[in-house]
Amino acid sequence: IRDLGRGFRQMVIEKVAEAFAQWSMCAQQSGIKELVGFADGLKKDRAAVVEALRSEWSNGQTEGQINRLKYLKRQMYGRAKFDLLKARVLHAA
Repeated sequence: IRDLGRGFRQMVIEKVAEAFAQWSMCAQQSGIKELVGFADGLKKDRAAVVEALRSEWSNGQTEGQINRLKYLKRQMYGRAKFDLLKARVLHAA
């Protein structure tokens, strides 16, 4: 498990798309239920995974802003109307 985990982490950090097929095959042959499921899930969206490993672009900033907005909405649920939510979102930025 440790070797496969480290291999996956290294593949993602170094962005080595060519290693995905080999890693996926090793994970599926490991017989570890959780790793097999994880590898199967990645293989279902193989094109997106390989492109994410090849591309230098990331949507991390966008996802972070969406997460922050959802967090503020959850905090404000049932407490105030849209104008106060808008003020908190703009103030928090």
